[in-house]
Order: sequence, then structure tokens, then C-alpha cells
Amino acid sequence: MASKITKGILISCWIVYLAILGAVVMVFMAIANGSIGYMPPVEQLENPIDKYASQVISSDGKALGAYAHSKDNRIYVNYEDLSPDLVKALIATEDIRFAEHSGIDAQGLFRAIVKRGILMQKSGGGGSTITQQLAKQLFSPSADNMMERLFQKPIEWVIAVQLERYYTKEEIINMYLNKFDFLYNAVGIQSASRVYFGKTPKTLKIEEAATLVGMCKNPSYFNPVRHNKRTIGRRNTVLEQMEKAGYITKAECDSLKALPLVVHFTRMDHKDGLAPYFREYLRLTMTAKKPERKDYASWQSQKFSEDSLSWATNPLYGWCNKNKKADGEYYNLYTDGLKIYTSIDSRMQKYAEDAVREHMSKDLQPAFFREKKGRSYAPFSRDVSVGQVDTMLMRAMHQTDRYRAMKKSGMVEADMRKEFEKPVDMRVFSWDGPIDTIMSPLDSIRYHKSFLRTAFMSMDPRTGQVKAYVGGIDYNDFQYDMVNGGRRQIGSTMKPFLYSLAMIEGISPCDQMLHVQQQLMDENGRLWVPRNASAKRIGEMVTIKWGLQNSDNWVTAYLMSQLSPYTFVRLLHSFGLKNHIDPVISVCLGTPDVSVGEMVGAYTVFANKGIRVEPLFVTRIEDSYGNTIANFTPQMSEVLTEDASYKMLHMLKSVIDGGTGGRVRFRYGIKAEMGGKTGTTQNNSDGWFMGFTPSLVSGCWVGGEDRSIHFDRLAEGQGASMALPIYALYMQKVYKDKTLGYSEDETFEIPEKYANPCSEGGEEDSPTAPPDTGGIDKMFE
Repeated sequence: MASKITKGILISCWIVYLAILGAVVMVFMAIANGSIGYMPPVEQLENPIDKYASQVISSDGKALGAYAHSKDNRIYVNYEDLSPDLVKALIATEDIRFAEHSGIDAQGLFRAIVKRGILMQKSGGGGSTITQQLAKQLFSPSADNMMERLFQKPIEWVIAVQLERYYTKEEIINMYLNKFDFLYNAVGIQSASRVYFGKTPKTLKIEEAATLVGMCKNPSYFNPVRHNKRTIGRRNTVLEQMEKAGYITKAECDSLKALPLVVHFTRMDHKDGLAPYFREYLRLTMTAKKPERKDYASWQSQKFSEDSLSWATNPLYGWCNKNKKADGEYYNLYTDGLKIYTSIDSRMQKYAEDAVREHMSKDLQPAFFREKKGRSYAPFSRDVSVGQVDTMLMRAMHQTDRYRAMKKSGMVEADMRKEFEKPVDMRVFSWDGPIDTIMSPLDSIRYHKSFLRTAFMSMDPRTGQVKAYVGGIDYNDFQYDMVNGGRRQIGSTMKPFLYSLAMIEGISPCDQMLHVQQQLMDENGRLWVPRNASAKRIGEMVTIKWGLQNSDNWVTAYLMSQLSPYTFVRLLHSFGLKNHIDPVISVCLGTPDVSVGEMVGAYTVFANKGIRVEPLFVTRIEDSYGNTIANFTPQMSEVLTEDASYKMLHMLKSVIDGGTGGRVRFRYGIKAEMGGKTGTTQNNSDGWFMGFTPSLVSGCWVGGEDRSIHFDRLAEGQGASMALPIYALYMQKVYKDKTLGYSEDETFEIPEKYANPCSEGGEEDSPTAPPDTGGIDKMFE
């Protein structure tokens, strides 16, 4: 009887076991075919949906930055570029039988069920393999509770088995490390290595690799920045696991455990690093949408016209919205893992940023503070009344996010003004670093307006490749890009364009005129009488060359009287000046607003035998697989005849060798053959300098945020004092770095027949002006 009972129990147990086993099999089959839970399509398993940040790479192979959504800052790295110690540490710690299982480690799972599920031992270890963890990362949404998480587990097991079918072990490890979020916007091992140790994954030391692998358990809890001691303990656990697995010896383990945890923390932020203005310009350019007039305000007709032209003629403008992937979707800058190879040279970019900082922080800004110290109108000009100052501050207040938020909440103007006058805790800019202080928002507006702004760009006139791009003094606090975003009056840097037209019309640099004040009548019958800042050689015969060399307004006005304003404006557009320009005679003294980028592109004409080269910012783009999907070539157009270009080169060289640009020689000691032009606008509101050698054309602007913020004195307010030093400091640094290949011995190639521009008559003029006087544009309005 007992044997029958026993037999019945055994049969029942087998039936129950088989029933459970069958149910489990049916559940997993249902999961696999998508009847239960979410099972991704096979094509997604073959190509898991992953989103990688697009990288911006310099011409010398340095990573300048990346574009990603705030929680998706992955930069893809290949398995070959991982440190072997990183892989060993991961396997030893997370999945010691990784090479043996096919997605699910039965031994580890059983251990986890018994120790953690039944015996409730927290130290019992987890049962998830690396592949299961990858399945969770790729396809499992965040669970709201424990029960929901338990239901996700079986789905992840099935996906893990599928992943093992489609991928090699190396690819699974690579995907896992590329996917993991290490905090601080460091998603993926490439970003994490850079953020915590300032390295690439391949160059990590064993103890550094162990630290990052240790974070995989819980990156917030084992945060090396906030919890150094705790993270050391976790790192040492990883090292012990590596010893246990036989990857390192006990002696190595002990010595590595004794090391301190040294972190070189650099937060991943698009505002940090080299060329932030350039990277933002590139982002806006590549993601631009096809211009529609309805998207522009009534006063933005010029902007709409320029954007429409860019959409039609510039391959980089709107690239992401013009080009499609193989699946028919447009490229996404933030998720498609593009590699954008730019023309920027990281070394030259640093030299440009250093030159800006050196001149602005050490010389120019202190001089500006000294001039404005104790003045009630500061930082504005002494010509600005108290009422005008208040009006400008109110206008600035209305443009702040704080004001817009208050207005949206329903506050009245008087109450908002009071809020802006209340002192609050805030952080403000200084050249020595951010300052935490107490200041009213209105005072902070005035304080930040007191800092002079600048923009600088440098490019190769033969290839169009832009080598350095500095859009302002500090991207964190002053994000407006003055290279391509803003325009200011260009003053005497306009004059070479007029002289170019004169050369086209057959005038020679050595033609002479009587140096007296010019009186011109415009087409409306109004008299226009420009004036000079100096009284040199009044009543004498001077050459056209002398006029440009000394930035003389009377010589410029004389040439304007011989030429058509309409023809001149057409030539200005062929030089690449895009803004609307009225064909009036005063345009010859630089009244139009032009960007630094346009000016640098325009001056390539003088260095490149009359050929203008459009600035080139990107050379090629690769997809996440390394395939080249776009190449970019320079756009060129002939502006000047060869004869006229060499005449202009002759005159612009004389500006440096004995004219208003002479500081480059006598103060900065640069001996290289070069041409250039200073520029200063009405009331010293804008200071310019354009300089070029056979292989580099550079331009710099300096001024206040508002035109009424400027030096009251000419000595500091002229272009030779404000902008020229940045160019000179930059060139000094470029020539000092021999790895760049630029030499002060480089010369312009000038055919013998063009060597003497006065061969057909006229005389050379001996420079009589001090090198840094003149070039100050003054005119009657």
C-alpha cells in the first residue's frame, strides 16, 4: 500500500514538474514570439537601437566636443580601442563564466535564487550575466516597482539568448560598455574615461579600469567624485576579483589596492573645452531647417534672404535635414554617432583663445576699467546721458529670461523693476574666474556690459579651411557669436575694397592727388565732407598708396569721387559681404555692418591672387560605422584681375611695413611678409584688424556689447590698440610652434612683371607717418 502511495506521489511530482516545465517553456515561447511582454523585432536585435553622440574632430585628430541629448551623451568606441584590463575587470566582476554561457548563467542564476531569494543574503551576488544586463539597457524601460521588475526578467533572459545568437562575445562587451551611464553626462566608456581620468579607454591604467567597472554596480553610490573612500573600496573589490580570476597576481593586487584614487574630473558640457562658439555655430548650421518666410519676423527679411541662399548653395547648411540614411530617415546630429571632421586645428584654436585672453584680460580690459572708474555713466561713453543709460539698461532687462518669466507670470512692470533692483546671490564673470557675490540683477546687467567683447577667425586662403574660431570672450557668460552671428561697422578695413575697384578701373598705387579736404555731392544734392584725424601733408601731392598706408580719409573720398557707389556695392557683394548695403558715397569709410567671418573670407582675395575662397568649416562626415557619407570642398570665385590683386598686395604690405599696422613689426617683432589693415569706427565704437600672410588670413574685432560702450580716448580706442595685438599674439604663437609648418620666411609669389606697380608711371612715396597713428575714421554725418 505504501509503495502505491509513494508511486502516486512520485507520479504527481513528475506531473507537476512537467506541467511547470511545460508552462515555463510555453511562457518563454510566448515571450519569444511577442505574445507576452515586449520582444523587439529580429532586425532590432541584429542592429540594436542605440543612440550615440556625434563627435566634432579637429584637423589634427583631437576631439573638440560632441552633440547629444542631455541623457544620451554616448561616444562610440570600438572593441579594439578598449584597454584589455578593462575587459578583464568587467568579466571578473560581473560575469566570470561569460565565455562559457549563451546568455544565461544557470549556475549563477541558481546561486542567486538560493542565496538572495531564499536565504536573503545580500552578499549572495546577482544572477544577471553581462548579456542580460545589456538586454536590460537596450530594451527594458524603467520599472516602477519590484513586481514589474520581476516580470521584466524573463523577457530579458529571452533577449539575452537572442543577442548571443547575433553577436560575438567581444561585440556584446563593447555594446555594454558603450551603453552604460557613468553619471555627469558620461554615457559610455569613452565619455567616462575622459570625464573621470582625462584619458581614452585604451590608455586606462589597471586601477582606473577597475574604478570604472566598479561603478557599474551603482554609479551614484560608487561615485569617485563625491565618495572617494567608498569608491576605493569598490575598486579594490574589483581588483580582488581580477586576482581570483587569475588576471593579476596577488602581489599586483596588493600594490594596486594601496594606491590612492586620483580623479582628473572634467565635466562633459558643450560649453567647456576648445572652440565652444565654433561648435555651437556648427550645430546650428547642420541642423538648420529649410527657411520658410512665416518663421521669420517682419524685420528679418535680410536674415531670411541669407538663410535661403545658404540652403541653396551651402552643402553644410541644413545638412541633417537635406540628407537621409539608408532607412529613409534624415540624419540626427544627436543620436546617429556621426564623426564630423572639421578644419579647425586644435593647436591654433588654443593659440587664438590664449591670445584673446592675454590681450583682453591683461591689457585692454584693465585700461577700460581705469578710464571708466568713478564715472556715473560707466561703462558707457561720456557722450551718453543718464537718461539714455537708464533706457539702455531697461532694454537689456527686457531681453533677459528672468524678465520674460516674470512677465509670463502676470507681474506688472513696476513690480518687475523692483525685483530687478533687489540684491540676490549670483555668480558673475571675471577674467580670473567666476565670482560668487550678492548683486541686484539690474547691477549685474550693467556689470557684464562693462566687459569688452571680441571675435577672431583665421583661415587658409588657398583651401578655405578655417583654423581658429573665437566668437567671444567666454562662452559660459557671453554666448553671442560675433564671428558669424553678429555684425558691426568695419571702418577703414573697408578701404581696400574701394582701392580694389580703383585698381580695376586703371588707377595706379603711385598715381598722385593734392592732399586737401574733399567735398562730394551725393545723388540727392547733399554735401558730404569727410575729415581726418591728423593733419599730415596737407596741401602736398600724395600717392594713392600713401593714402591706404596711412588710412587717409581724404584720399579715400577722392577715389570715391572717381567711382560709382553702385559699382562699388556690387563689388562688395562679390567680396562676400552679404548684408544689404546702400549705394551711398559714405560707404567708402566703412559704415556697413559686416561679420568677422565675412571679412576674413573677403581678405582671402588679397592673399590669393584675386580669388575669394569661402570659409570651409568641415572637410568630411563619417557615419557611426566609419563610412564617409559627405565630403566638402572649398567654393571659389574670381573677384579681382591678377593685375589689380598684385597692386593691392603691394599697398597692403606697405600698411604693415610703414603704415598704421606697423605695431606688428616694432612692438611684436614679427618679421614675416604680410599685408593688413587697421580699422576704427565713429567714436571708437569698433576696433578692427585684418592681417594676412601667403598661408593665413585672420581678422579680429573688438568693441562693447552696445555701440555706446567704448573708450573715450583715441589712444586705446583705435583698431591698432584694440584688435591688432590679438592678431600679433596669435601669429607669434603660431610661428613658435614648428609642428604647424608655418614660417616667417614664407613670401608671396609675385611674377616679375607685377613686381613694380609703378612701372607705368608715378613715384613711390616715402612713409612719413608714425606706424600706429592714423586709421581713425572720422566723418561729418
